[in-house]
Amino acid sequence: MAKLMTSVSGIRGIIGKTLTVENVMRFAQRFGIFCKKGKILVGRDSRTTGKMLFNAVSSGLMSVGADVVDLGICPTPTILLAVEKSDANGGIAITASHNPKEWNALKLISEKGTFLTTRQTKDFWNINDGDVKHQNWEGIGKLSSDDSAIDDHINSILGLKYVDLPAIEKKHFKVVIDSTNGAGGLISPLLLRKLGCSVIELFSEPTGIFSRIAEPSAENLKELERQVIFEKADIGFATDPDVDRLSIVSEEGKALGTEFSLLLAEDYILSQNKGDIATNLSSSMASEDIAKKYDAQVFRSKVGEINVAETMKKYNCVIGGEGNGGIILPDLHFTRDAPMGMALILSYMARTDKKISELANLIPHYFMYKTKLQLTDNIDFDKSMIQTKDKFSDCKFDFTDGLKIIARDYWVHIRKSGTEPVVRIISESNNKEKAKKLCNQVEKYFIV
Repeated sequence: MAKLMTSVSGIRGIIGKTLTVENVMRFAQRFGIFCKKGKILVGRDSRTTGKMLFNAVSSGLMSVGADVVDLGICPTPTILLAVEKSDANGGIAITASHNPKEWNALKLISEKGTFLTTRQTKDFWNINDGDVKHQNWEGIGKLSSDDSAIDDHINSILGLKYVDLPAIEKKHFKVVIDSTNGAGGLISPLLLRKLGCSVIELFSEPTGIFSRIAEPSAENLKELERQVIFEKADIGFATDPDVDRLSIVSEEGKALGTEFSLLLAEDYILSQNKGDIATNLSSSMASEDIAKKYDAQVFRSKVGEINVAETMKKYNCVIGGEGNGGIILPDLHFTRDAPMGMALILSYMARTDKKISELANLIPHYFMYKTKLQLTDNIDFDKSMIQTKDKFSDCKFDFTDGLKIIARDYWVHIRKSGTEPVVRIISESNNKEKAKKLCNQVEKYFIV
């Protein structure tokens, strides 16, 4: 039975089953109370159910007296940046990010332009139906629209000190961009052309009928790999439907894997600015190798963008993110931002005069293996975790987020997902077969 997923990653469900117009309207009313009414910015990705949910969200917010500003179809990082730069009391991004097309979600945004923290999320859920006061005809909120958010986002990226516009323009890179018919088609080609690139677009029309599996992992980018080779392009970029995850295909037509988006950004930023890194427990241990090169530290957080962002703030990190292709640069904002990541990677190529494959080869290579199991009532998660821990008694353990088993040359992370009703098992090792074997070994403790 499908369940409504609620976490710091938002409120996610399958349309018509766990996520309906009725409960979306109630969630929006709660959020209006949480934000003390005021102005709320609302944007969405291109999913076919987005407009329906926008109508429910705006109705819910307006019914409790909040004013709604419709940003239309735009990337999640664009919405977050727009909230941060405005006088709004908060924002809502209507998007299920990398989830399949039958899903949609509400991502709740604080007045600071970041997702709600764990404490704020708890405060939101503590609001009950009795706290929701419907306004009369004089007190309902107003609805307006603003179509400037994407242009503002592009200009903010171009203004970053790490984005070397003259160097990129001089190279006149040929870039293939795969937006999978998501919101990326409205920002990525525009940004790349403003950077002086020759752009070949794949699936830019924001129809919401995704051209591939939404998550831009390496195995889902075969068409982009073919097009990079056919066009003799310098690089290929791919994003998920709400454009917070970035994946790279080299000039050799090889998808590097989403881990390398963050690792390359880390290497570039630390080469330009001394500082530390923050990333989550499920991201590659190559971050430690990069940090060592620059005499820096890596701080690990629970999985989830806001958890990484809070860790970055705590330790004043200069770069951070998640191995799912999410790059966070505090000079812009504390959220994963794929368009910004494109600009950083192109600047790295331009300043070093190296191909993307050459830069990737400078990063230590490990092998990661991932699997997931449906979280059913038959799985005793806590008992399975104890059994797993007992089998790795000679290792170190981190219980920050589920269980992470840490050895000298490998790690395994087991946790409940915040975006799907599954248990995720991820391993990394310097040996491909060993990484797979570790995952399979742990997986048997969770199969009933």
